[in-house]
Amino acid sequence: SSAMELVLVRHARPHRIENAAHAVDPDLTEFGHRQAAAAADWLADESFDAVYTSPMARARQTAAPLETATGLSAGVIDGVQEYDADANHYIPIEDLKADRERWRAFIESNRTEDRSTFADTVVDSIEDLIGRHRGDRIAIVCHGGVINVWAARVLGIGPDMFFEPDYTSINRFMAASSGERSVVSLNEVGHLRILRSSG
Repeated sequence: SSAMELVLVRHARPHRIENAAHAVDPDLTEFGHRQAAAAADWLADESFDAVYTSPMARARQTAAPLETATGLSAGVIDGVQEYDADANHYIPIEDLKADRERWRAFIESNRTEDRSTFADTVVDSIEDLIGRHRGDRIAIVCHGGVINVWAARVLGIGPDMFFEPDYTSINRFMAASSGERSVVSLNEVGHLRILRSSG
């Protein structure tokens, strides 16, 4: 079959950075590295033909154990970096939720900001990979905004952020050579259970 499977993995938890003098690109926390290792272990028994990653540090570091597990070197795809790649801060979503005013501002920005160029870049980049990998299974380590854009496009529900992928969540899609795109799963997090139970 020329249908292919696309596995989008959100990066693991990075460090919080605020009010930097430049665009920030935080590394993973210690717990984030454990999340990344758990995701790689979960996916290790699957056969992948290629692994790709966003150029951002949190994605590349999440991809590293998957590269080891699969024996594949991840290709870097600029078009799947996050919409806030130029921001001078990174605040994890759970921290935003704990601050009512910041959470409200975040929700409002998602409602009002025009991210159509970002969405087009994401879709074009993923469609390019689909075209290069007919019949394959590929993994792309990327970001919550990227996963939202692609899932929304596949579902035909517009560009808004409609769900919150967990760190290292696994999101599966099928892409047929005839053009059909379908969702297999969103936000698989079974690999995180042992981490949650151990703190």
